Amino acid sequence: MQYGKLGNTDILVSKLCFGSLTLGPLQKNLPLNDGAAIIKKAIDLGVNFIDTADLYDTYPYIREAIKYKRDLVVASKSYAYDIETASQTLERALREIGREYIDIFLLHEQEGPLTLKGHREALEYFIAKKQEGIVHAVGISTHHVAAVKAAALMSEIDVIHPILNYRGLGIVDGSRTEMEQAIKTAYEYGKGIYIMKALGGGHLIADVKRAFDYIMDFPYAHSIAVGMQRMEEVYFNISYFGSRTIPNNLQAALESYERKLFIQDWCIGCGRCVERCSQGALRIGPDGKAFVLHEKCLLCGYCGSVCDQLAIKVI
Repeated sequence: MQYGKLGNTDILVSKLCFGSLTLGPLQKNLPLNDGAAIIKKAIDLGVNFIDTADLYDTYPYIREAIKYKRDLVVASKSYAYDIETASQTLERALREIGREYIDIFLLHEQEGPLTLKGHREALEYFIAKKQEGIVHAVGISTHHVAAVKAAALMSEIDVIHPILNYRGLGIVDGSRTEMEQAIKTAYEYGKGIYIMKALGGGHLIADVKRAFDYIMDFPYAHSIAVGMQRMEEVYFNISYFGSRTIPNNLQAALESYERKLFIQDWCIGCGRCVERCSQGALRIGPDGKAFVLHEKCLLCGYCGSVCDQLAIKVI
């Protein structure tokens, strides 16, 4: 496993970051011990960096993993926009992972300069906590080129977590080339860069070697977050990130898993999921119920967090 400093921070991270969204209630919803065991296996094989978010509800798994590896690097994120919400989400993260500090805390799903301005109070709070040593680095996550460009020029931003894959899937406001250039600029300004959705939310699994070759050859990323929810996926990713080889049995196992966003028949058609989806992958059909445009869906499961009927699952 390769390791390196995350930009101008002093945080040493593995090239492979464990994406924990897939373990929790928005996706696989694994029993606590099962999910923790998968993280621990990744740790045994060299991963020292894990990504989560307030929304994901995966802190319990990470708490168990931290008992196993006290210096596990943890990045979380929230939609906080003022001091109150920032304080609530940071305190929840610390309490639920069982630590007095967190390595990285990000503003979640920033869209550009206006969104960053609207979340400025929360950002100032996290910066103050960085000065106290409670947060070690602050930053943003984003699907938007405009947000990467804006954050690149902000000295107070340490880390950027942008979307990137060889087909440009999920980039909301530009092309793959434009996102590549924005990330390059941020990297050159010393920002820590860890990429999300290298496999396009699962859409690129059929061409996984090309997807991973592209992102590993992209020279402006310190780490790459990949969601994992099965032991086979851990072995697969470790094999690739370690030697860029993939045993045939692991390739077949990975390709046999097909995940889709599923809407239960008790959907009431309230439309909240449609409003929540930044990819435009959900619609309300003639029958008054939500349906999925699977070619647009990145399987993030965020829509499920706003469904009061619990009618949405990634399965």
